[in-house]
Amino acid sequence: MISKHVTAQSFYHTCRYIEQKPGAELLLSEGVRAYDVRLMAEDFVRQQQLRSSKTQACLHAILSFYPGENPSDDRIKEITQEYLKKLGIENTQYAVTKHTDKAHLHLHIVANMVNNEGKSIKDSWLGLKGKKIAQELTQKYELRPALGKDLKLTHLERLSDYEMGKYKIYIAIKEQLPIVKTMEELGAHLQKQGIETIYKYKGKTEEKQGVSLRVDGYSYKGSEIDRKFSLKGLQQIISQSQKMELKSEELMQKRQRQNSLER
Repeated sequence: MISKHVTAQSFYHTCRYIEQKPGAELLLSEGVRAYDVRLMAEDFVRQQQLRSSKTQACLHAILSFYPGENPSDDRIKEITQEYLKKLGIENTQYAVTKHTDKAHLHLHIVANMVNNEGKSIKDSWLGLKGKKIAQELTQKYELRPALGKDLKLTHLERLSDYEMGKYKIYIAIKEQLPIVKTMEELGAHLQKQGIETIYKYKGKTEEKQGVSLRVDGYSYKGSEIDRKFSLKGLQQIISQSQKMELKSEELMQKRQRQNSLER
């Protein structure tokens, strides 16, 4: 199971999106009239006005299960409530909806970051906290961890152009990583496939701080493509591959020497 937090500006648009998707099923709600999208949004906004200075009061989180994994609704409710509690989102309004319009079952959570007493709920590092909590719950409930993109289980024809760009880059990098020896060599191979490598530098120095990839008019940070594809992560993977190749060559040379002595 993985967690993702989406920037949400409006309770109304968020509620309409998660509730009116074909096949959407409301599983949980607290403090809102969940039977009507407009009324649900009004209830969220009314509570937000208790602390009008809290402009980013709409939380929109997504919990995705591994393709083919289908826990019961009761288990989903248990997981979601524990997720919110660990995230510190308590004593407030929320609604949880199950979506089955993709290859993997996923949940949309909308919650009010102004609680029932009109106090602001802390929202610092929620995205990172959510990912860690999802990992913890994956282990606790013996779910299948999403360690990377399983291309066999991904319906590429359903992806938007933006998401398709991610997969183009992901596939290209995965193909090249076992054979390249430097980041520059990786960039050259990607360039041949129409993928531009863009580095972020520290201040006005030549020290590389980050990497982004651009294809078909869309740009992505390396870590957006895959958690392992940050600049540091790619450098580590290439370094490890080189060490393994060197070790393999040393073993081969050792065997050749042993064979020569035996003769």
